[in-house]
Amino acid sequence: MDISVTVNGDPWLLSVEPNDVLLETLRSKVGVKSPKIGCERGDCGSCTVLLEGRTVRSCLVLSVEADGHEVTTIEGLDDDGLTSLQQFFVDLNSFQCGFCTPGIVLAAAELLEEKPNPTREDVQEAIGGNLCRCTGYAPIIEAVLAAANAAGRAAR
Repeated sequence: MDISVTVNGDPWLLSVEPNDVLLETLRSKVGVKSPKIGCERGDCGSCTVLLEGRTVRSCLVLSVEADGHEVTTIEGLDDDGLTSLQQFFVDLNSFQCGFCTPGIVLAAAELLEEKPNPTREDVQEAIGGNLCRCTGYAPIIEAVLAAANAAGRAAR
């Protein structure tokens, strides 16, 4: 069956099987590589993408469910380079291997969109479904809070 989906701002008409999951469709047919193949059960968060601005585990979403919708991966967060959130991840050494980073950044981006001035607990809850085995979560939380703080200063 054919689906029409917008991925990172670009329209795609894709032929998929009814049981194809969005993760594989994005990686094999669209060519984005940031959603990672991890547990394939929705537990690790490495396949996280934004579907209509909300985080979803793309390993659990059928491709046909994305028909007519907008999907954003880390590649589509900003056309001009790194977002301030991503830059804080770099500046504060908030990642090591990078396997979990796209999913965590997308979860944090969703949080900051909904709650521009989050508490530490808000950040912990927002990224709680994303497993990181390298850095621990302290530098990740600090990067999200720093991005929120910087955005708050810029808005004043």
